[in-house]
Amino acid sequence: MAKAAEKLRGANRRDVMLRILAAVPLNYALTALLTVWLARILPGGPAQASVGATLMSFAIFALIAMLCFAVRSTAKLWLVMVGAGAALALADWLLILWGGRL
Repeated sequence: MAKAAEKLRGANRRDVMLRILAAVPLNYALTALLTVWLARILPGGPAQASVGATLMSFAIFALIAMLCFAVRSTAKLWLVMVGAGAALALADWLLILWGGRL
């Protein structure tokens, strides 16, 4: 019984650490990629689009951080965040190749 409780406690600590890593550094990278993508697709001048995307990034970062602790499965959380990051990195790269606004 004590071994099972200790094993569960260790799993909870690992789960919390994975959520913290997803909520801060991974969230920062994902939000940065999303901000770059938004700045390239928003209408208006480059300065206005950059400021608008940067302002939206604060709300996006907070939303993703809350979602990191709201979802049930850390494996699905990491899978979705890494997949979204890869998709956004590809989209940013393609926009740069096709001559998107800098």
